[in-house]
Order: sequence, then C-alpha cells, then structure tokens
Amino acid sequence: MKSKILKMLRNADEFISGQSICDALNVSRTAVWKYINQLKTEGYEIEAVSNKGYHIVQYPDIVTKEEIESQLVLKESENIIKKVVFYDEVDSTNNVAKQAAEDGEESGTLFVTEHQTAGRGRRGKTWISPAGSEIFMTLLLRPEINPAAAPMLTIIAAMAVAYALNDIVKYISNPIVKNISKSGIPVECFIKWPNDIVMGNHKICGILTEMSAEPDWTNYVVIGIGINVNTEQFDDEVNGIATSIYRQTGVKVKRSTIIVHFIKHFSQMYTKFIETCDLSAFIEDYNTLLINCGRQVQIHENNCSYTALAQGIDKFGRLIVEKEDGQKTEIMAGEVSVRGLYGYV
Repeated sequence: MKSKILKMLRNADEFISGQSICDALNVSRTAVWKYINQLKTEGYEIEAVSNKGYHIVQYPDIVTKEEIESQLVLKESENIIKKVVFYDEVDSTNNVAKQAAEDGEESGTLFVTEHQTAGRGRRGKTWISPAGSEIFMTLLLRPEINPAAAPMLTIIAAMAVAYALNDIVKYISNPIVKNISKSGIPVECFIKWPNDIVMGNHKICGILTEMSAEPDWTNYVVIGIGINVNTEQFDDEVNGIATSIYRQTGVKVKRSTIIVHFIKHFSQMYTKFIETCDLSAFIEDYNTLLINCGRQVQIHENNCSYTALAQGIDKFGRLIVEKEDGQKTEIMAGEVSVRGLYGYV
C-alpha cells in the first residue's frame, strides 16, 4: 500500500488530495495519514496543505522496496521483477537470495540492502561495502535453461548495468558537469570481460553469479551486483582500482533510479535471451561496450600467461583472442588483464 501511495505522489504534477488517494486505493483517510507519516520518517519531504493535499518536495537517497516499486513504469508483462525485498543490513545479498531460493522463493525476486557486512566478488575477493552510498542487490531467477547456459546471464546483467549507468550519467542534471568527468574526459561505462563495469579506466561495479543445478536442469540462479554510486573515499587497497559515479562526475545521484533503469534493461534482454539461450542477439551490442575489444590483453589461465589481441565475444560469451602467432582461440574462464586498467601498464 505504501508503494502505491508513493507512486501516486510521484506521478502527481503538484498536489494530490488525501481523498483522491482514498478513493483510488479504497483506504481510509487515517490509513493515508499513517503511510504519509511513515514516508516522512524515512526522509521524504512531503508538504501538506489544507484543501490541496500532499506534494513531495524532496526524495531521500534510499533503496527501500517502496522507493523502487514506486518508480517502476513497465507493464507487468515486460517486467521480470515480481517482488522487491529490502533489508537494512545483511551479510551478503547473494547469501540471502540463495537461502530464499532453497526455501521456495519465486523467480524474479530482487533482494536489496543498504549495507553488506560480508560481500564477495569473483574468486572469493572481498567487496568493500560502506553503507548508504552504494548499491548491493541480488536477483533470483529460475530460468528453464540448461546449466551450461546460465553463466551467460552474467553477460546480460553486465550489459544491463552498463546501460543503466550510461542512462543516468547522460542525464545528470548538473549543467556544469554535462557528462564530463573531473579530469575532462567524457564519462561513459564500458565492460571489462566478462562482467566488470568500468568508468574512467576504473572499476565501478562487480557482478557475481551463482547457481544451483542438476546435470540437465537449473534449479535457480542468483546474480549479485555491487555498484559504487556516491562513494567518496575508498580503502588504500582498492583506491587505485575502484571509482564511483560521484568520483567521476562530482554529482551525487539517487541509487534507486539506477536500480529501476537496470530492471528495465535487464527485463528486456532476459526475455530475448530465454528465446535462444545464447548471446547471438547481443554480440554486436556487447562488443560495442567491451573495453577489451581491439586491445592487447594479458591472459592468465591454467598457471600460464600470454599476450593476445582481444576481438570480442562469441554467442556463448567466450572471449575471442588472436595470439601473437596469428592463432585464434576462445577464452572461457581465467583472468584477463587489459592494458591501462587496474594497474596493467
């Protein structure tokens, strides 16, 4: 109910009367007053004027269930998100999502938190998680696909995040910044294969996909996403690697808006992916975002390293590279370093 009231307040051009809310939602004036007060407690600045009604003056930077749901404008048939679950603090949204999946939670549930105490990245790396400035979310899916196709959902998620961040940066309202970073370089997100999101040659987002499967059946997939949004300072350990939208642009943005844009892009691409269970429809778009593409990379796999030229991905998400002897090969897993990123010079 609170989500619906917040959505009505958002969509109102100016004031909306309490009676209009009551009539639309079939609730009492007392119930409306109660929810309005709850919203005020959460940080929404709401103006109430006799004979006019309610009007939101300012929105807080929060990522609650109601804040996210009130911004969704997709038709139900276009939105794969069926439920949003919010926590003030968890150890890891992936852990919460996996437990919920084991307990029977439905596909399309999005778990979001303000603070993670034990976030993880790829290869068990710790994800630094200050509260109130980043996005920590995990999407639970139950796709009817072969387990071999499930890792490709990481590629879809990376594209959706990149598109969402580019949407936001493009329309930052500060007339001085206008999509330009503090260094004067135009701000745009790219993908470092397979799923690191890069802005200004620094990592701004990490994605961790985990799944439960039988030999020929996928029980569930959880896609964990951590995005540095309004982070101002990073620990020395990651300071030269990580960045945030704020660090790149000098502008702080509402994190919930990024989540809503991600939902829009991911829903569209997920529906298309399920039709083929491969990335054939996304190769060109992904390679356009791929910061590796056309660049020299170092590949570390099976205790050996070599240098090659990255040429993009195939329909299974493998990175196609050309070795120095002209031989082409596909990289399925392993660490791929790009010259100029994360300290590789």
